[in-house]
Amino acid sequence: MIALNTLISTLFLAQAAPAAPKGPMDQIFGSGLMMPVLIAVMFYFLLIRPQQRQRKELAARIASLQTGDKVITTAGMHGIVHNVKDKTVVIKVAEGTMIEFDKPAVATVLKKDSEVK
Repeated sequence: MIALNTLISTLFLAQAAPAAPKGPMDQIFGSGLMMPVLIAVMFYFLLIRPQQRQRKELAARIASLQTGDKVITTAGMHGIVHNVKDKTVVIKVAEGTMIEFDKPAVATVLKKDSEVK
């Protein structure tokens, strides 16, 4: 009988008080859904959006390539645009040396009279 009374009193003591009713803001912040959303928004504004902007600017510069522009390719070749074709660019890398590259291989475009740093 003593063991049964001890067991019953232990069960009553082990029960916690009922939780307070939660409001809508507690449900949003408490559910753990807010942190992944905030991280996704931060990634978009800090990483994805600036890269998209840089790609668009480079694509516009490549589309407006003209003879005489100074360029740097993705392979690190510095040269001057000699001829622009539909999908390729002929770059003069030395006196009498012309190399043909695909347009996406151009990494940096500097207009005429620009200093390569």
